[in-house]
Amino acid sequence: MKKSTLLFWTAGLLAASASVQARQTTMEFGTPYPFDPPRYVCYRAPQEVTIDGNIDTPEWADVPWTSDFVDIEGTRRPVTPRHRCRAKLMWDDRYLYIAAEMIEPNLWATLTERESVIFQDNDFEVFLDVAGSTHHYMEFEVNALGTEWDLMLTRPYRDGGAPLNAWNMNGMRSAVKLYGTLNDPSDTDEKWTFEMAIPIHTLLEVRYGKREIEAGEQWRLNFSRVQWLLDVVDGAYVKRPNLPEDNWVWAPSGKISIHEPEYWGFLQFSTVTAGKGETPFVWNRNEEVKWALRQLYFRQREFRSSTGRWASTPKELKASDIEIEGLAFRPTVYVAGDSYRIVAPGLDGTSWYIDQQGYVGEGR
Repeated sequence: MKKSTLLFWTAGLLAASASVQARQTTMEFGTPYPFDPPRYVCYRAPQEVTIDGNIDTPEWADVPWTSDFVDIEGTRRPVTPRHRCRAKLMWDDRYLYIAAEMIEPNLWATLTERESVIFQDNDFEVFLDVAGSTHHYMEFEVNALGTEWDLMLTRPYRDGGAPLNAWNMNGMRSAVKLYGTLNDPSDTDEKWTFEMAIPIHTLLEVRYGKREIEAGEQWRLNFSRVQWLLDVVDGAYVKRPNLPEDNWVWAPSGKISIHEPEYWGFLQFSTVTAGKGETPFVWNRNEEVKWALRQLYFRQREFRSSTGRWASTPKELKASDIEIEGLAFRPTVYVAGDSYRIVAPGLDGTSWYIDQQGYVGEGR
């Protein structure tokens, strides 16, 4: 090849590469569902708790309810659930206690074997991310028969997470109480209630270091109620054919997916006994840094889908478009092969990162 031809070919390649780079840095990224998780202060239990499904008892009387559940799509589908659902929590040195009330005119359940896929019935579900990393979070489901399913997710399904069905909430106890008659379409029922106690030591299995809960500590939490439309055929309830289930949750994610832990609510522990005072929720502004990193994670997924590679600079991800009030958001992107890590300074001298599997944590 002549030298002049080689120079022409090289110049053309560089120009084409620059053109591709220009197109990549001017990508239009999608807008994520707004980050506005609900918040709940968890007070100390006033007395010993009996787990029998009855929550109309003195120990629960002064414990505040969560806000009523909403459709999982939130403001993208602003419909009010047909039946009210809400929950409440308290704790002591041994257990985290959870109660729920589900208004229900048609009590129905079919699954009796533990570890069944309980959401094939109407059910109530609990999700807990103790470390706040969006990885190694716990899931629990129960139906009106009291049939349980507990498992751990290594990470969300979108990131290749696997459900660990062999994992159990060791020492957990739960119970339901029915206000009506189960599987009987001849009458109208009132509701069912649920109660559970999860040992603190079981919940802290996924956390390094301390094995006690401190005042002001915050976890990520969500609840879900799966509800199917039913018909009566030959005197029995059957699912209405060709219709999806309803998903009613405490913290909506903007899509029909509960496995979006970054949108779950915040649970803050108080050492005040329920009914003996109030503790304000204290917002940790580093959560805004973590959310800014999460937005870059969303953009990385879009970038890779479009270009076949991870973006290697904040500019390619339009990081300057993401603002945190009162804090300069200056992320650094590190790419190594098929992996990346994005790091950004937080408040009070902290540093936070997110990686290609969506794990978010403190450090560099």
